[in-house]
Amino acid sequence: MRKIVFGLIVASLLAAAAPCGAAAQSCFYPNQWKSWKAPDDHTIYLKVDTRVFRLDIGGSCPSLLTGGQLIPRTDSTESTQLCSAINWDLHVRNGGILTRCIVSNMTQLTPDQVNALPQAARP
Repeated sequence: MRKIVFGLIVASLLAAAAPCGAAAQSCFYPNQWKSWKAPDDHTIYLKVDTRVFRLDIGGSCPSLLTGGQLIPRTDSTESTQLCSAINWDLHVRNGGILTRCIVSNMTQLTPDQVNALPQAARP
C-alpha cells in the first residue's frame, strides 16, 4: 500500500513540474525572433526560430497595423530573455514616432495552433 501511495505522490509531483519545464523552454532573446505579423491592433504573432508566439496587447495599439518596427526594450538589471508578458516593454516605431504597446499575455503556440492561423497572420 505504501508503494502505491508513494508512486501516486511521485507521479503527481512529476505532473506538476512538467509545466515549469515547458515554461522555461518558452523563453527567448529579443534578437532570436525572425519576423512578426499583427492581424489586428490587439495581437502580434512572432516567429522565433521554429516556434511561434502570440502576444496579446492590453488595449488597442493601432501602430501595429502600420507595419512599423517592433522594439523590445529590456532592463539591464533583469534577464534579457523574454519569458512572459511581464518581461516586455514593447514599442512600435513608425518613422520617428515611438508608441508603447502593453503586452498582457505571451503564449507559445503548438504546431496545430500555428497551422490553424490564417496565412495572412503567420509570421
